[in-house]
Amino acid sequence: MIPGIDAVYGERVALGRLDLNLLVTLDALLQERNVTRAAARIGVTQPTVSAALARLRRHFGDPLLIRVGNRYELTPLAAQLRRQTGIALDGVERVFAAQPGFDPAGSDREFTVMTSDYGVAVAGRALAAAFAREAPGMRLRMEHITDDGVDHAEETLRGIDGLLLPRGFVSDLPHLDLYSDRWVCVVDAANTRVGDALTMTDLAELPWVVTFNRPTAYTPAMLQLRLLGVEAQVQVVLDTFLAIPYFVAGTDRIALIQERLAQTVATPAGLRILECPFEVVPLIESLYWHPVYTRDPSHTWIRERLSTACEEVYGPI
Repeated sequence: MIPGIDAVYGERVALGRLDLNLLVTLDALLQERNVTRAAARIGVTQPTVSAALARLRRHFGDPLLIRVGNRYELTPLAAQLRRQTGIALDGVERVFAAQPGFDPAGSDREFTVMTSDYGVAVAGRALAAAFAREAPGMRLRMEHITDDGVDHAEETLRGIDGLLLPRGFVSDLPHLDLYSDRWVCVVDAANTRVGDALTMTDLAELPWVVTFNRPTAYTPAMLQLRLLGVEAQVQVVLDTFLAIPYFVAGTDRIALIQERLAQTVATPAGLRILECPFEVVPLIESLYWHPVYTRDPSHTWIRERLSTACEEVYGPI
């Protein structure tokens, strides 16, 4: 007998004695924190969920849900299980959805990416073109990124295929660098307060349009500007990059924007593109995904096509 095989086999037998349907019920209970809502979520009766909760409490030796006033809260163990249960369910789903190969031409898979409107305009267009060319039956869903989605990236990625955002906001997750970009400044073409080149004094004195101006949501270039001792006089805050031209045009305001996007929107909006008067940190846009997707054939194909499409359009990083 191979050393250790009895222990491993014994663990597998113990797992086989468990009702794995309890995992689905546990996940619903931990997400909803309510028996009635958990029952509705998984499509069973309330008594069924109540009975499952009793079994789960016996198994873990923990109440899992405790009443606080008129609501239920998770115990410390339940809070720990909440993340683990979702990962376990994802793994089970991947096991039973696995196929020996992936045929993009015949697939009707939907690929969901959460990103900013900048990511949609730049990388989304390249990926959509690849889909149309090689996988016409597949669908691409682009959802707007949120602060919470980035702050809890691993949990967010349980329900979507990827996060597309600048490198550095997410760590400890697999990722693929897609393309690089630069930050530039834009002002109205008729702005007489600015000469042929910007100065650091201009940046300190001009009113600003900024994006995602919150402690956990910001552009690295604006953070760098603060570290250089320039506190921007913020007049307008936006949660979108594509709206920037509308708040700069016809005013004496200034804004930082990605160069690839600026080259598309500046001329129609009557804006002037100017180099930043400091050595601004470069931007590298990356796709992040949950580890369970790393070896998934369809996800691998999509990552490869996205990388190839971005390189064809924007060149190597």
